[in-house]
Amino acid sequence: MEDNGFILGVDLDGVVGDFYGAMRVIAAEWLNKPLSSLTPEVTYGLGEWGIDEYGGYERLHRFAVVQRNLFRDMPPLEDAPSTLRKLSGRGIRIRIITHRLFLKYSHKTTINQTVEWLDNWDIPYWDICFMNDKGAVGAHVYIDDAPANVIRLRELGCNTIVFTNSTNRNLGAPRVDTWKQAEELIMEAREEWKTGTAGLFK
Repeated sequence: MEDNGFILGVDLDGVVGDFYGAMRVIAAEWLNKPLSSLTPEVTYGLGEWGIDEYGGYERLHRFAVVQRNLFRDMPPLEDAPSTLRKLSGRGIRIRIITHRLFLKYSHKTTINQTVEWLDNWDIPYWDICFMNDKGAVGAHVYIDDAPANVIRLRELGCNTIVFTNSTNRNLGAPRVDTWKQAEELIMEAREEWKTGTAGLFK
């Protein structure tokens, strides 16, 4: 097996980029509320912030992307860019898989911001896939945070690591809290793939 034959499927929002942190700042402005009033302990859909009476998640999301350049300006999570550079340097093929194109009429903006952001932070990748059905894109191991994605990938038999945040604490292992931990599990998974053993996802 060639060293670069191992494919890592990487989600962006909540895994590489600090999606919830950035959205919290934008939501405070959009809602005209103090940042301190918006809990960082959210569930998927951000219902804890009371956004439904202001037009709901899709309207906030559109504002964040189109008016506040969310996907271009959000900070990365700690150690994410440098760890992905290290993994790429070790021959791991990074495949970005993100479901960012779920809002109509903002696809060009979303794609442009995404590519600019990846380039700005020097995040290496071989492929980038904008799609909902992540299991349809081959990878030897996936890392994701969205509960529905993790559950679906595991149902399909895909080796999936959970990147921990407040939306997914009920999901089982394997999981990581940091990119330092992610690096260790990904390298372990690559070694198991090379040797034909099964331990991490057994």
